[in-house]
Amino acid sequence: MKLHDFSYSLPDELIAQHPREKRDQSRMLFLDRQKGSFLDFSFFQFPDFLCEGDVLVVNDSRVIPARLFGKKPTGGTVEILLLAPQRTDRQSELWEVLLRPAKRLREKDIIRLEENGEAKIVQRLSEKKWLVEFITPVNFDGYLERFGKTPLPPYIKRPKNGDDDSVDRERYQTVYARKPGSVAAPTAGLHFTENILETLKTRGVSIAAVTLHVGYGTFLPIETEDVERHAMESEYYEISQESSRIINGAKRVIAVGTTSTRAIESATDTDGCVRPQEGWTRLFIYPGYSFKRVNGLLTNFHLPRSSLFLLVCAFAGTDLTRKAYAHAVEERYLFYSYGDCMLIL
Repeated sequence: MKLHDFSYSLPDELIAQHPREKRDQSRMLFLDRQKGSFLDFSFFQFPDFLCEGDVLVVNDSRVIPARLFGKKPTGGTVEILLLAPQRTDRQSELWEVLLRPAKRLREKDIIRLEENGEAKIVQRLSEKKWLVEFITPVNFDGYLERFGKTPLPPYIKRPKNGDDDSVDRERYQTVYARKPGSVAAPTAGLHFTENILETLKTRGVSIAAVTLHVGYGTFLPIETEDVERHAMESEYYEISQESSRIINGAKRVIAVGTTSTRAIESATDTDGCVRPQEGWTRLFIYPGYSFKRVNGLLTNFHLPRSSLFLLVCAFAGTDLTRKAYAHAVEERYLFYSYGDCMLIL
């Protein structure tokens, strides 16, 4: 299977730079897999597509303010993107990070942060990743809340200093986010409001929360032309006993986003039963994959040649997905993290 078969053209002006004024005013393309058809709706109509006995599975991971800005020893500004904690104690925190620009940075260099904070470069792990020790005057979580910025994907353009972060801090987060740990939002969930969730419950739809902390791998392109050779970055996930019970009793399981999908499928046995568990997953879903538990998928529109786009193709079929995306482009849907969505049943 070749990667170039999963390309499509997208005008730059259709890449959403800001969220819509109201979360549930996003557009929603409904894709019917059995009929091979698609129709245009708005997201506030989403509850009309679910019925009593369905279970909606959401990812309750919370995005941390994972971007910091500091000064290199040469005086230049450097952006730090936190990836994963390696050690935490009262004196310091050790994290895998990305540094940009990283030119001329060396091990043992000190990056000066606000309020006398320091980021000491411990080790270069790869071409892109570094191990950095943070020493801050207050608890690191509190320091991030005060000085960290929202880790928006690179296709969303903001001033480099990230000063005006208030709207993104609120809107690049789902209303049901609970457990801190993601460096990118599970964006299919951004469309939900408390009212939509309550409407679903009144109609007999159960809601089950799983956790998958979205890592930097969500931004990484597939670099192997042979799709099967791509290796996913590990991401932590957990499914509770209660959530597994609710999911296993579902008439239909509707996953909100590719992250919920991967968590469910990672925890599902061959008999279709979801087991409560926690751990790390590198599950790569691409065309040919046989879904074990997920019956429906709500998802945003994804980058071409990305693992997320391949997952959608695996669920809806590559040809039908490409036709739906072409329709979305023609109808001027907005794409990517702050963009519109697609419901596949």
